[in-house]
Amino acid sequence: MIRSGGFALVLVLWVLSLLTIMAGSFALSMRREAGIVTGSSNNAKAAAVAESGLAIAELMAMHPDQLQRWRTDGSIYQINYADSKVRIRLLSETGKVDLNSADQTLLKGLMVHAPVDAQLQTRLVNAILDWRDADDLVHIEGAEKEEYKDAGLSYQPRNKPFQSIEELQLVLGMNEQVFKWIDSLVTVYSGQPKVDVTQAAKEVLYVLPGMDVRLIDQYIAARRVSAITGLPVPVIPVASDPGMASGQTGENAPAIAINDGTEQKGVLTVVTEAQLEDGTTATLKALIKRPDSPTGTSPFQILKWQRNTAVDGSLFVDEQDELLVRQYAEPEFDN
Repeated sequence: MIRSGGFALVLVLWVLSLLTIMAGSFALSMRREAGIVTGSSNNAKAAAVAESGLAIAELMAMHPDQLQRWRTDGSIYQINYADSKVRIRLLSETGKVDLNSADQTLLKGLMVHAPVDAQLQTRLVNAILDWRDADDLVHIEGAEKEEYKDAGLSYQPRNKPFQSIEELQLVLGMNEQVFKWIDSLVTVYSGQPKVDVTQAAKEVLYVLPGMDVRLIDQYIAARRVSAITGLPVPVIPVASDPGMASGQTGENAPAIAINDGTEQKGVLTVVTEAQLEDGTTATLKALIKRPDSPTGTSPFQILKWQRNTAVDGSLFVDEQDELLVRQYAEPEFDN
């Protein structure tokens, strides 16, 4: 009898232990699922806030009041919601180097800053020229059909203008490191042989030939002040050589164009980043086009849409504070 009672006690203890383990496992699973649900909910909320930033950017880029219109020179704007905030950066494609229109001098001036050796820089410039021109004549150190065949590639240059930035990855010699570096500096939507410096972001200004790099930070600061106060865009510092600044032509002359920056037409890149109180973030990068004669309910056509794509750092870091022009409260956009 005593032995039977002892066995029953051991059995009860084993059952209780098993139930405790099962209960703990169930509670842990529930906590994990609750965390996943909460995380998914927060991610969806952050994505919605980021998308709202894009809609507001479209609205403010065509504001009828020039003093209220958002600038597309890389300036950053912030909207504060009750429990979240979103930063928005607008960049005009006219403020970038056009792969199809830039001449060899401008491409060389750009590529000299690429994170590769000088030999590859030269090869890439000439390979880009060979890719976009209509003939099969090879630039010195460039690449046409035979060079691609010798490299074991199953394709050849299009001998037509680039249709997208991504097509640049097919150019002989282009690697991931260089493409990642050049991605935000070039475009196929400007159609201009020169870069409009009044619309160029800071990172573009630093790689343009003929720019006085010692004065770029001062210019960016002055341009920010002009945006805040509603003053005209300040004069851009080009080269320290007075002859070049007055319009000298040649290999070292600045390949730039200047306008007053009041009309936000053409194609824009809009980068938005939302941040919730718990630290959840979401990013959105869109390429939008404003046609000459807008039709339908939206004045912009979306050419490219990337959600949570890798961008050049967060818009909420201290470095980007130097580009922050204005903060708004959500009620300012209720109507």
